[in-house]
Amino acid sequence: MTTDDQRSLAQRLTGIDEIECVTPDLNGVPRGKVMTGAGFLEGRRLQMARGVLLQCIMGGYPESRFYGSDDGDLALVPDPAHIYPLPWSQQPRALAICDAAEFSGESSRLSTRGQLKAVIARYAARGLAPVVATELEFFVFAPNPDPTHPFRPPVGLDGRREDGFSAFSISSNNGLRPFFSEVYECMAALGLPRDTFMHEMGVSQFEINLLHGDPLLLADQTFLFKHLLKEVALKHGLTVVCMAKPLAHTAGSSMHIHQSVVEAHSGRNVFSDQAGEPTATFRHFIGGQQAGMADFTALFAPNVNSYQRLCHPYASPNNACWSHDNRAAGLRIPASSPVARRVENRLPGADANPYLAIAASLAAGLYGIENELEPTAAIQGEFDVPDSLSLPCTLHAALERLKRSHLAMELFGKEFIEGYVASKTLELTSFYDEITPWERRVLAAQA
Repeated sequence: MTTDDQRSLAQRLTGIDEIECVTPDLNGVPRGKVMTGAGFLEGRRLQMARGVLLQCIMGGYPESRFYGSDDGDLALVPDPAHIYPLPWSQQPRALAICDAAEFSGESSRLSTRGQLKAVIARYAARGLAPVVATELEFFVFAPNPDPTHPFRPPVGLDGRREDGFSAFSISSNNGLRPFFSEVYECMAALGLPRDTFMHEMGVSQFEINLLHGDPLLLADQTFLFKHLLKEVALKHGLTVVCMAKPLAHTAGSSMHIHQSVVEAHSGRNVFSDQAGEPTATFRHFIGGQQAGMADFTALFAPNVNSYQRLCHPYASPNNACWSHDNRAAGLRIPASSPVARRVENRLPGADANPYLAIAASLAAGLYGIENELEPTAAIQGEFDVPDSLSLPCTLHAALERLKRSHLAMELFGKEFIEGYVASKTLELTSFYDEITPWERRVLAAQA
């Protein structure tokens, strides 16, 4: 960082007492340490145990051999472009998104942000630049202090709770206008542009579309937006939930990823030729997506609950089929002009780590381009998924597929894949250690 950059940063952080220095862990959860503003501006090195990057969603860790038997430290290196005063904090505070780096200066192979940067670099080596946009769905609920009880929507202005007939509604009856007003104010303060916002199909479910751009920027924005949502909700006595399927008999929450590829020097979309027709590169990108979706399902659908969303296939397709503007396909080509031709990956849920989901999707597409893979024929209308394009339907099956995947090892490295599987296996084991109300209600009578 130059002297001018340091001076500019000091001005931006005037009056800031503390800096939250965070990096995404395996699940996309912000992990890190809080540093004093003075120490941050002095450039003091901040260190964190390597194992934190593999922390399970419950808080435990796999065996230390997956992150180094001595559990040594990593350096948290702030990205100067992503340091934000926090508008929702009553105490003057800022947040810095950091890279997790080895002391040699190389990115940690366990870092999901580092994995995405590596994929982008592979595109750059071919003179290409991927462009993505994310659509994030989420639920806003009343507080839920007892997890044995279902989530419920907040009480609306008419004294009643939403009952599920509000899709695409712009009514203020749900009483959430003050909450969303602060969300928008915080987004503006953080420089997070938004495209569209809507009430989704589910009870008290909403969707925001972030503007397309550089994949790392969009991953950072999605990561920051999820953090913002939860923090602002707490101020308003609400609970924001980004589970894939928090309510039974209700649509789940996705994180669709829109992807295109442009020439780095010209910005031309390489998915369309001069006549506006699809190119071979477009086909190969789809072929790569299809080749990787089954192997990477555990990266797109990382939790037990993810498969609750996918087992109800409408608008949550658990397949590697592709189609023009058909939401039942895992890979949808939205209706667009040739300059905006893109591929929408509809498999990831809102619970997916945005860095890892974007990295996996783009890596698969690049693999298809490099190997000139041809996709299957496009499907339209009602269709049956052929076995060759079906995907794992449980976390156990998805982890087994990922564990055996030569493609995953090639694209993400043995250390990362083995660590990911080890961490997720712990989570799956923890789930199996509990007996659900359904088992007690239905199976006990048959014993």
